Amino acid sequence: MTPVHFTFSSAFILGLTGLAFHRTHLLSALLCLEGMMLSLFIALSLWTVQLGSTSLCAAPMLLLAFSACEASAGLALLVATARTHGTDHLQNLNLLQC
Repeated sequence: MTPVHFTFSSAFILGLTGLAFHRTHLLSALLCLEGMMLSLFIALSLWTVQLGSTSLCAAPMLLLAFSACEASAGLALLVATARTHGTDHLQNLNLLQC
């Protein structure tokens, strides 16, 4: 395993463990998801550069576009949750109640 591969794998795993174990606030969960998406973006970008293929150069940009859409939807949910519940604690949210 190369040091670059280890770095991006550990960044992804760190975001995944942060998402799994520290779910107290919605904002921290969104930041963990964003860190995971950015590590995937950089890894996919370096992979296409290493292959030297021009047919795969659109894949990192597509991933970045989906990541931006995910971030905007997450921030919209954060604002809506903060307005209705007054906090972004995930323990206070109950999906069974309207």
